Amino acid sequence: MQAEVLQSRFENIRSNKLFETFVVTVIVFSALLVGAKTYDIPQPFSSIALLLDWFISFFFLTEITIRFMAEKRKLDFFKNFWNWFDTIIVVVSMIPADNTDLAVVGRLVRVFRVLRMISFIPELRILLVSLVKALPQLGYVMLLMFIIFYIYAAIGSTLFEEINPILWGDISISLLTLFRVMTFEDWTDVMYETMAVYPLSWVFYLSFIFFTAFAFLNMVIGIVVNVMEQENAKARAAEEEQNDEPSLSELMYEIKQIKAQLPASEVQSNLSPKQ
Repeated sequence: MQAEVLQSRFENIRSNKLFETFVVTVIVFSALLVGAKTYDIPQPFSSIALLLDWFISFFFLTEITIRFMAEKRKLDFFKNFWNWFDTIIVVVSMIPADNTDLAVVGRLVRVFRVLRMISFIPELRILLVSLVKALPQLGYVMLLMFIIFYIYAAIGSTLFEEINPILWGDISISLLTLFRVMTFEDWTDVMYETMAVYPLSWVFYLSFIFFTAFAFLNMVIGIVVNVMEQENAKARAAEEEQNDEPSLSELMYEIKQIKAQLPASEVQSNLSPKQ
């Protein structure tokens, strides 16, 4: 009985909005602390930053423990990917690597603690899950885009190599030049340079931009948005299903209402022991 009461208290702490807000605040503060360490700060402030960093690590360890203790079935805690993600980051960040050869690794792991915001904000989880689930469909779009890139790079290397070998010397360099054109990074300078020799070379650039920056980019956005809508629909359906499930208090209230509607003699006969 005492274990159930303790588990219920941990569950109340975990579901408390104030506690979740405080955890997110600590995560943001942790990210700011990592950024502050990149500056040359005086020794007293460096010692304070180190103490704050250890406090944050122990706080995250306590928070993970609360979430673990709040689970009615402890094994269910390890069935959640985000619990594994948070636990690994917290445990690795607890390794004392400030004065060892692994100091750089330890600092990098502490940077990744800001990713824990994803596990606390449902909207961020939906965005990440949607992006991961869209990868198989995006793979075919990326493959088709690479084919277009390769064809245009081969054409550009063949036609424009003598004009500027730095930009069109071989197909690999041409691919980088085309990526520059697709991102609109001074692409007009590249176009005007080739137009001085081939006046109609603007067709090459405009058609390439139309295929890549417009058509394929919109395809990528459409796929991701479509998957996001599906994930949002699943999240809403799961929330509605959870809200539709009657709680224990509601069931007890319904039983009392049914008993109140029955005749008193029938209730008494049901409650009295059988002879």
